Amino acid sequence: MSADPSSASPVRPVPRPGVMAIEAYVPGKSGAPGVAKIHKLSSNETPLGPSPAAIAAMREAAATLALYPDGNSTALRAAIAARYGLDPARIVCGAGSDELLSFLAYAYVGPGDEGLFSAHGFLVYRIAILAAGGTPVAAPERDLTTDVDALLARVTERTKIVYIANPNNPTGTYLPFDEVRRLHAGLPPHVLLVLDGAYAEYVRRNDYSAGLDLVLNADNVVMTRTFSKIHGLAALRVGWMVAPAHVADAVNRIRGPFNLSGAAIAAGAAAIADEAHVAAAVDHNETWLPRLTEGAEALGLAVTPSVGNFVLVHFPAEAGASAAEADAFLTARGVIVRRVAAYGLPDALRVTVGSAEANEAFLAALSDFVRGRHA
Repeated sequence: MSADPSSASPVRPVPRPGVMAIEAYVPGKSGAPGVAKIHKLSSNETPLGPSPAAIAAMREAAATLALYPDGNSTALRAAIAARYGLDPARIVCGAGSDELLSFLAYAYVGPGDEGLFSAHGFLVYRIAILAAGGTPVAAPERDLTTDVDALLARVTERTKIVYIANPNNPTGTYLPFDEVRRLHAGLPPHVLLVLDGAYAEYVRRNDYSAGLDLVLNADNVVMTRTFSKIHGLAALRVGWMVAPAHVADAVNRIRGPFNLSGAAIAAGAAAIADEAHVAAAVDHNETWLPRLTEGAEALGLAVTPSVGNFVLVHFPAEAGASAAEADAFLTARGVIVRRVAAYGLPDALRVTVGSAEANEAFLAALSDFVRGRHA
């Protein structure tokens, strides 16, 4: 009797279900071949760079490169706790907030479980849920803003985690804190609500909160933050989260013992203590965010109102004026922006608030593109 081919053993290792459904995250472009002067506005990096104190701390850490770092990131957790008035025991640090977002999925999501997020939310949410073996569920947005009712309507008995970027990337929109509270109140107590505050420091709206109060008074809320944006430490990969003690305990059981380098710990601790540097970054953003918005709108383009350090510019879906053609034209001029088709926004480009020179270069190139000066 011949063997059933379908029952044959694999001839090579096979990833478990869900892994090959992941579309690998593609970061923003970093360069343009043949262009001498590059203005990189594709990854929401701060144009002010890191705090001088962070650079000094990293240089000092170079003397101990032969030694393993503190596996508990004690100095960094203490500095974060001092800055925000938190219990260090409830803080977990990661190699960027991306790592922590994934750890949370690994801890609470498995096969048969669902993870929920908004339609244009950060791509890492979907990746983390699939990597954990779960099923990603996207809720539609309203006016490119997280829709609490749409999220709650998609909660099932299989839902284990809900990710909310507030402000959201790539749209730049945000949920007022009353809406965040309404979302939390509508979730079953066993569902973990993750508030991703990667851009929280930039927001200057009276009805906004990153969610610390909610985390400190609930058993199922976590807030994540990053040092990659306003603190200018993207290359070092530093993030943190504050969580209920039982969630912090679960994540620490997954976290590798030395997931942050010694340089990252030292630079992060110095950066978060330099409030003047953060204030300067906020002031720069407050100056240029409206200028970029108004500049694009003056050319007849729609711009989604943003509270982050970037703007989402929309283009008509027509030959000669599309987002793809604008991206190619800007790249040829040395202005690197971010295509967001992977976020379900094929007709838009995300543009970081850069230096004054970079911002002016973007507006000049955008004007030439819209007005047909393609030489």
